[in-house]
Amino acid sequence: MKVVSVNLGEKRSVNYKGKVVETGIFKKPVATSIFLGEEDVENDAVIDRRYHGGIEKAVYAYAEEHYNYWRELYPNIDLTFGLMGENLTISNLEETEIYIGSQYKLGETIIEVTKPREPCMKLGLVFETQAVLKQFWNSTKSGVYFKVLKTGNVKKGDELILIKKAENTFSIAEVYQAKRIKKNK
Repeated sequence: MKVVSVNLGEKRSVNYKGKVVETGIFKKPVATSIFLGEEDVENDAVIDRRYHGGIEKAVYAYAEEHYNYWRELYPNIDLTFGLMGENLTISNLEETEIYIGSQYKLGETIIEVTKPREPCMKLGLVFETQAVLKQFWNSTKSGVYFKVLKTGNVKKGDELILIKKAENTFSIAEVYQAKRIKKNK
């Protein structure tokens, strides 16, 4: 697993149902390294801290390969890395193989898997339709939130190296599936 893009977002105001909504979801690749702090990524806009950022959601990663799925569904949208809201686009990041509590070395950092992403209406702003939320929930492409155990810089090309596999726990995919079932009840 390798970082193929590091992404930052600026605060942006958009119109949603006649109201102005602020968001940081529109992230773009940057050529420099990014600094993973304890509660967020430095210089990345985190607007609503009830749902984003914080110790358990300090950094969000999404699989490079998942973009192909979304590009097929939405061929008219230019889906560049970062537009799923992720700080890190990583090759071969497979939710069925990533376990809650497992720890990884990435660049100068050590990060720990915490949870899958649950989509919110702001993802619909990227795709210009709220229908994407149901599609996201029905996919197995949640991405992964990490907490940062050791802060530091991460750059394109850094490898995600497993240093401690959690035992007696669930994969991101299993947790996501359980959340999806609960949501649909």
